[in-house]
Amino acid sequence: QVQLVESGGGLVHTGGSLRLSCVASGSSISTYGMGWFRQAPGKERELIAAMSWSGRGAYHAGSIEGRFTMSRDNAKNTAYLQMNKLKSEDTAVYYCAAGTGGGQDAAVVPYDFWGQGTQVTVSS
Repeated sequence: QVQLVESGGGLVHTGGSLRLSCVASGSSISTYGMGWFRQAPGKERELIAAMSWSGRGAYHAGSIEGRFTMSRDNAKNTAYLQMNKLKSEDTAVYYCAAGTGGGQDAAVVPYDFWGQGTQVTVSS
């Protein structure tokens, strides 16, 4: 069982930056694929970034390409999402998730464990 806790959200102006953290407990994430999702008001939850447990497989959605970067530090049992050049349309609740399956280089996997989410609000 993995418990995930996100932090680092908040209110930021357009063009600003935030760094989200997802700290895991209960189990090592070293063999879990990790993902970042977001859900804006009135919209479905969407996967925006994912990374394999090896670190060699990565996925970034087109909407955040070139602006957001996902990383992970298995020694700290933590995943990160560095968000730069934030836009108003990035306003959402951001969730991290962990899952297995797909092999060591599979960026996107079935996600079994979810955090509670952290709010990111971008104001113009």
